[in-house]
Amino acid sequence: MKTMKLSVMLLLAIGLTASAQKKEINLNHSVVKWTGNKIGGSHNGEIKIKNGYFEFKGDNITNGMVVIDMTSITDTDLKDEGYNQKLVGHLKSDDFFGVDKFPASSFQVSKAGDFMNGKATMSGILTIKGKSENISFDVIKKDTMYIAQIKVDRSKFDVRYGSNSFFDNLGDKAIDDIFILDIQIVL
Repeated sequence: MKTMKLSVMLLLAIGLTASAQKKEINLNHSVVKWTGNKIGGSHNGEIKIKNGYFEFKGDNITNGMVVIDMTSITDTDLKDEGYNQKLVGHLKSDDFFGVDKFPASSFQVSKAGDFMNGKATMSGILTIKGKSENISFDVIKKDTMYIAQIKVDRSKFDVRYGSNSFFDNLGDKAIDDIFILDIQIVL
């Protein structure tokens, strides 16, 4: 009887392990690039992934979490060191992402479709500055790399500076509410 119980428990453990597999994000090979547009130009840079994982059933994502280190935000288009540091400092300030109070942003997977021809739709909760919104976007799979472009409406996360959603008469000083994240995650 004890042998039978042990055998059943062993089979259940093997079955659960085979049904869901957790893979950590390779932080050294994954990258998040950002682009912010304004009238007459744009700025771009990178933000580091702090940690994260995806859980799989077969080849399909069933769960996951990606945590972004907002204190690591950089600008890659401004070559003048003074202007570059001024912009990065402003992005880290309360006018934008308030990284002293909100040092991390996150995305929690709530649903992911099956990959068909290397592409799937993913949905989840994006949290920036302590505010959370449901978002959906397409993900492309290439071997162990997952690529996505996410268009984020910053006004939903209380990122107000230069936004026509919050201020009138900004004219050519307005900054688009939508910023773009180009993400490449390697497991």
